[in-house]
Amino acid sequence: MPLASFPSPSEGVWYLGPIPLRAYAFCIVLGVIAAVWIGERRWRARGGEPGTITDLAVWAVPFGLVGGRLYHVITDWQLYFGPDAPNRPIDALYIWHGGLGIWGAIALGAVGVWIACRRRGISLSAVADTVAPGIAVAQAIGRWGNYFNQELFGGPTTLPWAVEIDPGRPGTIPGVTTYHPTFLYESLWDLALAGVLIWAGRRYGLRHARLFALYVAGYTLGRFWIEGMRVDPAHHILGLRLNQWTAVVIFIGALVYFWVTRDRTTEEIVVPMSASGEGSDPAHPADQADEHEIAGASTETTPVLAAEGDPAEAAADPAHPADQADAAETEAVKAADPDAGRKAEGQVTDEAPAPAVSDSEANSR
Repeated sequence: MPLASFPSPSEGVWYLGPIPLRAYAFCIVLGVIAAVWIGERRWRARGGEPGTITDLAVWAVPFGLVGGRLYHVITDWQLYFGPDAPNRPIDALYIWHGGLGIWGAIALGAVGVWIACRRRGISLSAVADTVAPGIAVAQAIGRWGNYFNQELFGGPTTLPWAVEIDPGRPGTIPGVTTYHPTFLYESLWDLALAGVLIWAGRRYGLRHARLFALYVAGYTLGRFWIEGMRVDPAHHILGLRLNQWTAVVIFIGALVYFWVTRDRTTEEIVVPMSASGEGSDPAHPADQADEHEIAGASTETTPVLAAEGDPAEAAADPAHPADQADAAETEAVKAADPDAGRKAEGQVTDEAPAPAVSDSEANSR
């Protein structure tokens, strides 16, 4: 008998009337919220626009859920489609019953983020580095869904932190009730990894998805040994579980990418040109214009065309012929010069009056 242990929840589903509230789903949702919150703060600190990571999550989450479920169903197909399958084929769609492969979730979720980044005109590598710590935190929270479902535990143990599993669960051994809480091990590993990523990003200024590569390498390293402790059914190749081989391959790929990109210095786009007020008009291609722009351009170019033809015509008022004036213009001239009207009729001239001459002066001339 173990000296101490902690029990598993007796219920993983609660009902609000006819609506089931599943702890597994709550853990996933809380993980997503935490990842988006952390990502938003880091993105703004990098100079990005607020709300960007939230918008990207709209693409990443559904893609990630589909990818995670596909990986689980493909690698554990015998659970749904085998001759002695414990589940019906339709149960492959019941994601709330558990069963998500992190490899498929990250892979297909990255496709969703890539699409969203192209639509917004920002660099995928910059986004990857920004969200890496948040993804690790999300995984740490999501693993507690396995605790509520009493799944993915390790071998038997009498350690004080052993978890109690109900008899008859897949992977249990008759007469044994306490097992390694591998979900807890992975959760703690992911939290520690998130802290290392934040520190490394600040200390070394990792860019161009190198911080994301470090996250992948760190996660797969921990996943390899934790996966080896699990006793749930899995495919084995050369004595290792399939997920262990997957972790090895991805770990090597992450290290290769981290090394190859060590000297990359190209600029990463965090704020798209359209948002910063630079570049072309995103409303239409560069060789097209709106109707109001065409009309405005035609009125603006009319004086220019006239100026190119005849300087006199360029100076003329296009509202009326050159020898006529508007009534408002005429009144303004009269107000400034009371004699302006008579000047126009020839009654008053601009010549100064001749000086008076006396008779004597006239005779002397």
